[in-house]
Amino acid sequence: MNEKNTNRLIDEKSPYLLQHAYNPVDWYPWGEEAFEKAKMEDKPIFLSIGYSTCHWCHVMGRESFEDEEVAELLNEYFVPIKVDREERPDLDNIYMTITQAMTGQGGWPMNVFLTPDKKPIYAGTYFPKRSILDRVGLMDILYNINKAWKEKREDIVENSEDIIQKLNNIQSSSNEELGKEVLEDVFNERKEDFDPKYGGFGTRPKFPMPHNLIFLIRFYKESNDEKALEMIEKTLDGMYKGGIFDHIGFGFSRYSVDEKWLVPHFEKMLYDNALLAYCYLEGYQVTGEELYKEVAEKIFTYIIRDMTSDKGGFYSAEDADSEGVEGKFYVWTKDEIKDILGDEAGEVVCNYFDITATGNFEGKNIPNLIKHDLNFIKKSPDLINRVHAYADMLFYTRENRIKPHKDDKILTSWNGLMIAAFAYGGRILNKPLFINRAKESIEFIYENLFDENGRLLARYRDGEARYKGYLEDYTFLTWGLIEIYEATFDDIYLERAKKLMNDTFRLFWDNENGGFFINGHDAEELVLRPKEIYDGAIPSGNSVAAFNIIKLSKMLEDESYKEKYTQMLKSFSSTIKNMPHAHSFFLLSYMEYIKNGKNIVIAYEKEDDLFHDIIKEINSIYLPFTTVVKGKRDLKDNKTTVYICENYSCNMPINNLEDFKKALK
Repeated sequence: MNEKNTNRLIDEKSPYLLQHAYNPVDWYPWGEEAFEKAKMEDKPIFLSIGYSTCHWCHVMGRESFEDEEVAELLNEYFVPIKVDREERPDLDNIYMTITQAMTGQGGWPMNVFLTPDKKPIYAGTYFPKRSILDRVGLMDILYNINKAWKEKREDIVENSEDIIQKLNNIQSSSNEELGKEVLEDVFNERKEDFDPKYGGFGTRPKFPMPHNLIFLIRFYKESNDEKALEMIEKTLDGMYKGGIFDHIGFGFSRYSVDEKWLVPHFEKMLYDNALLAYCYLEGYQVTGEELYKEVAEKIFTYIIRDMTSDKGGFYSAEDADSEGVEGKFYVWTKDEIKDILGDEAGEVVCNYFDITATGNFEGKNIPNLIKHDLNFIKKSPDLINRVHAYADMLFYTRENRIKPHKDDKILTSWNGLMIAAFAYGGRILNKPLFINRAKESIEFIYENLFDENGRLLARYRDGEARYKGYLEDYTFLTWGLIEIYEATFDDIYLERAKKLMNDTFRLFWDNENGGFFINGHDAEELVLRPKEIYDGAIPSGNSVAAFNIIKLSKMLEDESYKEKYTQMLKSFSSTIKNMPHAHSFFLLSYMEYIKNGKNIVIAYEKEDDLFHDIIKEINSIYLPFTTVVKGKRDLKDNKTTVYICENYSCNMPINNLEDFKKALK
């Protein structure tokens, strides 16, 4: 392509912005240049927000932003701005809140018309180029907004001010009390939504939402309610059996468009795979089911092989599309498989993965295990070994296909989630490789994603680190550091976690109402300064902050953290009570808060056999409300000594394995 045909996005690092650098639309990145132009030329702003692996963003790009007719209107009457939602989650949150308030729904691409001072005029998601049926087209919208801007300016400005005022009024503290009955409320809501046939919640589309499952796993640990266990196992089994899991190359896709988990939206996101790995590991610990351990290990295999940079950071996502077709990279015909494997082996694989001549997806096949009883498969090790060998052959053949686009930017927040998963997996599975991957990612972040003032940054790509870190960057990374500390007992990780947590209070804490803002006190001033508590596809920054605060209050024996936590409870209790199931990750911290679980302090001079036996015992048991720290306590008989502390007091020191096992029980 000729660089003369590029717009200002050509100088950006974001893969999403670069996808639009050759559009005839005269795009600006978010910044003062665009706003000054809008004010000087008295034009509204057309703000379009998406991400590089978003299918409908691609569709709208092809239909409208590559179209000369659309570009002519946009360039003449508006100032067009493109934003990568993954680089700017603050803008995404603000304008998604506005879009949902104005339309009742949201999604990507998100397109919002703004006044030159960034306030909303009109909002929506995907617009076709021209109006069809009940969906208004972008061309009509552009004409109408331009006309209204010229003829009804006062009404538009007054309405935009009103929207901002109403949304700002929502930020106040509720000062209500939260009771433990909220945990039962979430459980009961999950029971009502549960699909007993295929697992998961609701009908279609189905999202994994792993933090909801983690809530159920921990709820089951406390309640021993068999219904909770049924929901956990059915959903973990169902997701793995479905096509949402890539049975040839591993890793999970974003969500399933059907209730069976068969047909995925094929994009793979780092955050989904991090949280799902963590979830399957917790499932393995609480049930002892070997399959769940294998699923987590397969996720890690995929991440190490395909999503890890040579410097140790983890990439963001892989697209659903290749060659302009969603899912093309992942699907098979029966004839293809027989050509690769031969008739006999091909038939075995086709029977195993439900590959048929007619297909299950647009005439082709998504490999899946939906028709199989997993118990039967587990009792057929020879068959499994054969199929795995054949699947490897299919994988290497698939590698020669044109691959989906990979978004290779490295996000601090999502890396924090994957660090937590790798560290947890390495600890409970005794896999040093996984712990080392977590450590390598941490070191990459500390070497590349802090500025000269020690301010954490949000995104790294192509040698450039940029954007002051958001709440998610600080809290997700702190979680990762806590997990690495518990996997290694290396003090540097606990020290880093403490410093990051204290920086989080300094930069994001709302001194008036409690809780944390999404962006820091040192960030760009925007039309809203939101505090997000809703646990959607990813847990909110406030929820993970609460989780970290409770953990660190015990690990550091610092009661001031708990005081902050009680302020958070007051700030968010009303919101949580109104929709408890939408705050399941926050309620993990609440479970731990009311449980006031154990703190195991291990004192030792060197890592002797007793130390390793104790660690092995701890890691073999599911202890979600227990923290483990290295402590400066007295040694009994100069041997490794354990103190089990609870409710502000510690039991007698223990320095033999059998006594420790009894005390844990």
